[in-house]
Order: sequence, then structure tokens, then C-alpha cells
Amino acid sequence: MNDVFPAKAFNKLGYAYQAVNGQKGYHGVATVSKIPLIDIHSTDYCKMGDSRHVASRFEAGGKSIMLHNFYVPAGGDIPDINKNPKFDHKLRFVDEMRALRAKNDDIHAVLVGDLNIAPHENDVWSHKQLLKIVSHTPVETDALERVFSEGGWADLVRNKVPLEEKLFTWWSYRSPDWQKNDRGRRLDHIWSSPELAALQRDLLVLRDARSWEKPSDHVPVICTLDL
Repeated sequence: MNDVFPAKAFNKLGYAYQAVNGQKGYHGVATVSKIPLIDIHSTDYCKMGDSRHVASRFEAGGKSIMLHNFYVPAGGDIPDINKNPKFDHKLRFVDEMRALRAKNDDIHAVLVGDLNIAPHENDVWSHKQLLKIVSHTPVETDALERVFSEGGWADLVRNKVPLEEKLFTWWSYRSPDWQKNDRGRRLDHIWSSPELAALQRDLLVLRDARSWEKPSDHVPVICTLDL
């Protein structure tokens, strides 16, 4: 819920502007900024009442940029829409994301978040073994590719790390030794409109954060744009 978001802690760090869409439980997204955020709004994807999206606009470098922050449903364990309503919800959610942006859209845009899909072969520890595992099934990766290609997005993570190189941002809590087994997936993404991708300076995936005290199963992904 929004009232339990640690707003004061972020204020002390200089992030005075905050776009928060919270909900009791595991849902919720938030964007914090040191520059003003305007036009803050959210979309209720699939009309489920979940807090899984927040959008905000900011001005930087003479550009007006719309930032979309997502938490896509995980989809449960069974990749079958007839047996698993959570998987059906996930696919419908991703399909609705196609309306976000058209290729000829002249609005600068960024999309970030836990999309809960590892789209490429080297975004998972074993492409063959995960083809029937939720997050890497062909129906999911194809759905995300439609959002990506129809929107004319650029992948800022793979913009710096070649597709031939394995890259993960998530390791399961179930793994007894995540570093030794290294059975990860790249579920966390940063996309942008092409003109912003040309301004990308660097990228950092904080892999070591997975070993911090009481860590998340996800690690931070940091991208810098010279606006």
C-alpha cells in the first residue's frame, strides 16, 4: 500500500519526487526521482485491480520522457492457460502491453521493470531445459517479442551485453548455492525508444547483490543515459 512506502528514506537520499502504485501483498511499483515527475498515472492491466504499472513523465536534456515501470505477473508453475489461470493472466497482461507505443511514436519513452520473462537463449542457464518452464516458454517469449518489435523498442541491457553472452538478473531462492550452480534468468529489463538508446553510456548488473544480507532473488540493473 502507498502509505507504507518508505518515502522519508528516499527523501533523505534526495529523491523528493515519487510515483508510487502500491498494494497489500506482493504487488506494487514505484519510481523515485531527483527531478520533478509529472503526468503520473497507472493502468489496470486485465482489470484485475493489481498495482503492476506506474507511468510518469520527466523533462531532461530538452526532452520530455515518459517512463513506464512494470511488474508483470509471474504466471504460476504450469504453462497451460486451461489448467493455470495465473498463466492466462500473464499472457493477457503482456498482450495488453502492445498498446503502449507504436513504432512511429515520436514520444521519448523508457520501460523498466520485472517482466518475468527471459526472452533469449542466453537469458537463461539452459535454453533446452527451460523451454517448458514458465518465464522462458515460446508462448511467453513470442508475446514479449511482439510488444518489443511492434513498439520499436531498444533493449538497453543487450545493447551493452551481446546476445552471445549469458546474462542473468534473478536466481531462485530454492538454489542451495546460487553462485556455484548459477542457474539464473534475465527477468529484469530496461527498454527505450531508439533515439534514447543512442544516448546510453553504460550498464551495470549488480550480481554481487544476490549475496547481500537478506537479499532479493533479483539484483539491481543500472543504466546511464547522457541526456
